[in-house]
Amino acid sequence: MLNRSYVDMLLLTGATALTRLIFRSHGLYDLDSLGFALGVEHFDPRVYQPHPPGYFLYCCLGKIIHAVIPDVNLALVLLSILASCGAVVLIYQLALEWFGIRGARYAGLIFLFSPLGWFHGTVALTYIVEAFFSALTGWLCWRIQSGRFGFILPASVVLAIAAGVRPSSLLLLGPLFLYSLRKAGWKRTTMAAGALLLVLLAWFVPMIVASGGASRYFGALLSLWKMVPSKNTVFNSNPATSIARAATIVFILALSFGSALLAALWRSQTAMPAQPEKRRFTLVWIGPAVLFFTFIYLKFVNSGYLLILVAPLSVWLGVWVAGWYANARWPQSWKAWVVGAGVLANCAVFLWSPFYCSYRSVRRHEAELANVERAVPALGSAADTLIVGFDSHFLGYREAGYSLPGYLTIEYPEVKLLEGTRIFAIEGRQTQLLTGIPSRCYTHFLLFPLPGDEPENREYLRKVVALLPPGDLHTVPVAGHDFVTAPIADLPLLFPAMTGGVSGVRQSANRSVYSRVHPLGMVLPTH
Repeated sequence: MLNRSYVDMLLLTGATALTRLIFRSHGLYDLDSLGFALGVEHFDPRVYQPHPPGYFLYCCLGKIIHAVIPDVNLALVLLSILASCGAVVLIYQLALEWFGIRGARYAGLIFLFSPLGWFHGTVALTYIVEAFFSALTGWLCWRIQSGRFGFILPASVVLAIAAGVRPSSLLLLGPLFLYSLRKAGWKRTTMAAGALLLVLLAWFVPMIVASGGASRYFGALLSLWKMVPSKNTVFNSNPATSIARAATIVFILALSFGSALLAALWRSQTAMPAQPEKRRFTLVWIGPAVLFFTFIYLKFVNSGYLLILVAPLSVWLGVWVAGWYANARWPQSWKAWVVGAGVLANCAVFLWSPFYCSYRSVRRHEAELANVERAVPALGSAADTLIVGFDSHFLGYREAGYSLPGYLTIEYPEVKLLEGTRIFAIEGRQTQLLTGIPSRCYTHFLLFPLPGDEPENREYLRKVVALLPPGDLHTVPVAGHDFVTAPIADLPLLFPAMTGGVSGVRQSANRSVYSRVHPLGMVLPTH
């Protein structure tokens, strides 16, 4: 049985690596991927390289791989692939320990063909790395829970490192760690707390230094909290908001597991003995995340948040599928066809669904960005053209600035921060904060187009263009987009709060560029 499990893990790991590598993204996927890439090259969360809270150890891991691989996107994607491989092994191991080899095989296959997990294994984002650390923390905590107290120090170190990759992991996985320590005694618990704190400080202090000091770091973090997450918590929003988030969680879980969720309908056929301790352990594992994303913050475009739950849910779905396969009174050939059809259905969701996280959508976005990037130089040189981009998850101002580093790109509209009203900009792949309208001698500015297949985007652009004199506008249709240009003298009309001054472009920024997102993942600008 031991040899069979090694073979299973080898096959699952190889299949995971291969499927992620074949379908990997070839460009930085969205504004968060851009922030991480910028953070690898120059870490500074105050200017959202990356956005607060910084993801310091993720950027450090990316920097290590980037030292060997020049392509920063490929370096971060390889980190996602490695995390995916580690996650599938840990899911298999925990399921093997809990439910035996059949449940472990199905648990591994469920993760392998998870549409959302597959997507996040192909892009430069942190969520699949957090999923790996969730699986590793859960695996270690179960050993502590089982009385194997030698795993306390490893679990402390792993949780602290996980917090350096995604700080939310400490909040969402911390209760599971504490739950596993309840029988360890106060001496071991004190030792665990000391180890956790020591490793946290080992990365937190260097992060603060790299950020330019505590005031800069926490100022940026507070600005982000006020601009985005704090606005729709259960404490200051309609209860319907939390209900909508709960429904979103259900939908995201369906996107995560696809046809495997049907196993929950047949779990009564698993013929499993009662597993009260494993069920309690799982509830402590998933409960904090479900509560946080229901009552505090969640957006569909950040569906990867729910990957922190993928390990325990894959384990349970795996044993339910195994139980159904063993006990359902169907011919064996029928059951094999059902499993095969479920795998194909999940593959179809990942490959061709209309959601933002499908392979089709990634390729479409890459092609659209490439077309726009080729069109801009023909409409004006960097010496006489300023680009105005929007607060958008896709084709936003940061994507414009990164893909066209020779141009100065500013974000519309100006924003009110703690230190005053500012214009956010990027040039030479460095984020900047302007205190006034750029003072260079440009002749005209260009509105960077939003994704063109949503009416909401066209309506938003129409409202922006309506602020400008009609006789000054020049529209050029290229590659399915209408590129709008106007004389630079009209720029103050877009930034009325900044008309009292001009600015150079060598200052720093702290700005969130999140946007609301349509249920299919397209952009709905927030302003």
